[in-house]
Amino acid sequence: MWSLSVVLNPLLFLLLFGYCPTVTIRPKEGWQVYSSAQDADGRCICTVVAPEQNLCSRDAKGRQLRQLLEKVQNMSQSIEVLNLRTQRDFQYIMRMESQIKGLRSKFRQIEADRKTLVNKNFQELKGKMESLQPLIPVLEQYKTDAKLISQFKEEIRNLSGVLMGIQEEMGAYDYEELQQRVLNLENRLRNCMSKLTCGKLMKINGPLTVKTSGTRFGAWMTDPQASPKNNRVWYMDSYTNNKIVKEFKSITDFVAGVESRTYNLPFKWAGTNHVVYNGSLYYNKMQSNIIVRYSFETGRVVTQRALESAGFHNVYPYTWGGFSDIDLMADELGLWAVYATNQNAGNIVISQLNPDTLQIINTWNTEYSKRNAGESFMICGTLYITNSHLTGAKVYYAYSTKTSTYEYTDIPFHNQYFHMSMLDYNARDRALYGWNNGHQVLFNVTLFHIIKTEDDS
Repeated sequence: MWSLSVVLNPLLFLLLFGYCPTVTIRPKEGWQVYSSAQDADGRCICTVVAPEQNLCSRDAKGRQLRQLLEKVQNMSQSIEVLNLRTQRDFQYIMRMESQIKGLRSKFRQIEADRKTLVNKNFQELKGKMESLQPLIPVLEQYKTDAKLISQFKEEIRNLSGVLMGIQEEMGAYDYEELQQRVLNLENRLRNCMSKLTCGKLMKINGPLTVKTSGTRFGAWMTDPQASPKNNRVWYMDSYTNNKIVKEFKSITDFVAGVESRTYNLPFKWAGTNHVVYNGSLYYNKMQSNIIVRYSFETGRVVTQRALESAGFHNVYPYTWGGFSDIDLMADELGLWAVYATNQNAGNIVISQLNPDTLQIINTWNTEYSKRNAGESFMICGTLYITNSHLTGAKVYYAYSTKTSTYEYTDIPFHNQYFHMSMLDYNARDRALYGWNNGHQVLFNVTLFHIIKTEDDS
């Protein structure tokens, strides 16, 4: 996904993000955008472009080379025609050679007996000369063709030198070599990203509409813990009375509707706030505060545990309802549950969970009412809460589990289809996955990062 060269200083501030659905970049014709980056104000600070493989011949050198090659091909065809014609003429001359030798013997015979045979041989000689008459224009054409062939050979030698020079010059722009350089830059970027500390949300761009399907409410997701080659998508339509999970091998298959597998869960789910993490699906069991961990590999429930005191079945949902009492999510730091309790007066509670046992590792009580929240998502241990699920919504509140403090924010995002029933952050893709009134969408997030080198650790 990334193709950007990053030079690490002892302490460098960088704005880094994943998907860029709203950025408009206009590279030169014949080049494609490989990656780009923006600052907090949305200004483009870096763009990496590379030539498309099928368009590399559109530059000036490519056109010159193509023209020269066409000229050589035309000349080669002309030479081939001349060669065939010359061979034909040569065969004709060979036949005439035997006749000329016969004439020589006749001349000798005439010289020997000029008186007796002169009349007879004269007539015969006349006939032979008449038969040789057509040879004169053939010889003339043969001479002309030979001259043309000599000129062609000289011009081809000159063109070969020019072509060799162009080939050596264009060798520096070989597409495969460029592709390898891009891959090397991508590896360097990944090494840089591994040094990133957690960032603060600065901006949300989008959305990019991936697909339109299902009912108004649902969830779709990828596994943030999966390898870069594993891009499976899971799809869970509706917020209640359903337990069918559809799997797609890639985003492309998801858009095309090509399912790779279907899972029939043992329990129906409640809400749309499920998450896939490290090969397992975590979801809220219908009409309960029980969290279920289901393994896609084994097709069985691995663990299930009640989230103590958590409200369920529309006791403390988000503003849109839909049994969204318990929101399960994942970020760079692990697995989380967001819910509300009577003990915290219906305000949001954040708990970090052990992904294997579902036991609570730590808990934070906020002062933000669960019923007044549109949706929420975790990034780097900070919970970001939207103030509505409708048009005009924005990220209004942020609670840091690192410092146990909160702040009010003003980060708008475009609710394009007017009703948001699912909004979850994916740490691998650095993007927000959303279910927007029957549309599966992606939002780009801009984070403020601090890059630390080994000297800082």
